[in-house]
Amino acid sequence: MEILTLICIYFLMILNLVKSSPPEDPIKCTSNNNFNCTITNSYGAFPDRSICRAGQAVFPTTEEELIAVVANATMIKRKMKVTTRFSHSIPKLVCPDGEDGLLISTKFLNKILSVDKENMSITVESGVTLKQLISEAAKSGLVLPYAPYWWGLTIGGLIGTGAHGSSLWGLGSSVHDYILQLRIVTPAEAAQNYAQIRTLENGNPELDAARVSLGVLGVISQVTLKVEPVFKRSITLSERNDSELGDEAVVFGRKHEFADFTWYPSQRKVVYRIDDRVPANTPGNGLNDFLGFRSTASLVLAILRSSEENQESRNDSGGKCTSAKLTTSTLKIGAYGLTNNGFAFTGYPVVGFHNRVQASGTCLNSLEDARITACPWDSRVKGLFFHQTTFSINLSKVKGFIQDVQKLVALEPKALCVLDLYNGILMRYLTTSNAYLGEQEDALDFDITYYRSKDPMSPRLFEDFLEEVEQLAFFKYGALPHWGKNRNVAFIGAIKKYRNADKFLKVKQRYDKLGLFSSEWTDQVLGLKDGLTIVKEGCALEGLCICSEDIHCAPQKGYFCRPGKIYKDARVCARLSSP
Repeated sequence: MEILTLICIYFLMILNLVKSSPPEDPIKCTSNNNFNCTITNSYGAFPDRSICRAGQAVFPTTEEELIAVVANATMIKRKMKVTTRFSHSIPKLVCPDGEDGLLISTKFLNKILSVDKENMSITVESGVTLKQLISEAAKSGLVLPYAPYWWGLTIGGLIGTGAHGSSLWGLGSSVHDYILQLRIVTPAEAAQNYAQIRTLENGNPELDAARVSLGVLGVISQVTLKVEPVFKRSITLSERNDSELGDEAVVFGRKHEFADFTWYPSQRKVVYRIDDRVPANTPGNGLNDFLGFRSTASLVLAILRSSEENQESRNDSGGKCTSAKLTTSTLKIGAYGLTNNGFAFTGYPVVGFHNRVQASGTCLNSLEDARITACPWDSRVKGLFFHQTTFSINLSKVKGFIQDVQKLVALEPKALCVLDLYNGILMRYLTTSNAYLGEQEDALDFDITYYRSKDPMSPRLFEDFLEEVEQLAFFKYGALPHWGKNRNVAFIGAIKKYRNADKFLKVKQRYDKLGLFSSEWTDQVLGLKDGLTIVKEGCALEGLCICSEDIHCAPQKGYFCRPGKIYKDARVCARLSSP
């Protein structure tokens, strides 16, 4: 099986020229008039696996149409939620309450409105994708200095959830900190025809609420972002032992502008990204086409998923660790998708223009091929199905967290092999933000992806170790959750960690007095209602509750709540016998 897995990984790496089936629209309606709808995310399942329903979906094409949509819904006090073309957020940010809500898609609000070279700015509609923005800016010799690595996000979506790249330089790596102006449509009184367009500029404190809004303030229609003249970067990926990672994590981001890490804890290895600006005349036309974001044959995806399911069912930790090493070795051989000239990798450093290396996602650039190929996580095929736990920890505390994870690996070296199968832990730098729900201090973000069973009652191999990593982060080290990722447990008490949360809630009340853009779930996340955890049998297995609330974690069920090995107050759902 390991040899077959390696062959599949090899094909995954070379299929970068294959055109895959594009992702389907996350909104599905039973009538031609877009009534009686459901919505999901790009992975096909929310953390609680519920189906989100709505009475109708609308697809405005202009700001004027958007105003009319919001006005009509406000007049009849109808619940609303904003959705995007690809719907990449994992939590239920797009789910309206009940079954009669209105979904407002920004799919066709996708125009570049202006590129201003003199004032170094670009204005776009909120449904424009990051890929579009990068491409259009580059045509005028401009670039967005920092951005997420996946270009399938929309500008409205990535701003609403606080998406980011990696840097401690300048204003930092969060796109929302580069907003110069934002236009947002909110509900209004009858005297204002039930909808209002608000134009927020730098210096207006309400902009600091709208920078990261979770979609509860209204619908962002237009965004003006600060850009820079195009520049080149020099990238070297250096693999090292992780023994010094705790110390290096604190200082490395000050040494290199676009620094990050990819950590493989079970192998005790870490890949350092040495990445800086270089003079524009430096030779090189490098390209980033990350292997994990390329089109993949559906058959290959099915074989890889079946292999991991078999390892889980047989408690085959050794097989999982072997597969993990094959995966990381193949990624290393393929330079993680970097090439020196757009075709071949000949060695480090890879030098290229910023717009060619800052983000990727070629599995989106596709024509329909009957799902012979697909993005690896496309829920229409048997492919990746995973949890994501993503959080940021203050730089002053990050060394302790890293050392605690290393202690867990020392206790059981095979426990975190599953992370290496999903390209390890991506670690990116963030700076303090003015956004009320943005980063509170300079921090390091940890992006952890791992196996999720199709059966919600089926425990994962070494689940107790992964649960402990999650609880260490949020409950011992006070980590902040990534708003667009995570399971419910990550948001428990999260709003109390934001010193300006009360200011955000005041703006929310001012913009949407009736709470039409809110839902029970967003109210729970924002601390306005109880019930964030969903207590039922097996809830801890899906991160919907903490272990002590889950009756599944009991000896007669084969599991029990035990104190965390590192964080003594943690309680995790653990196996009675070691796998």
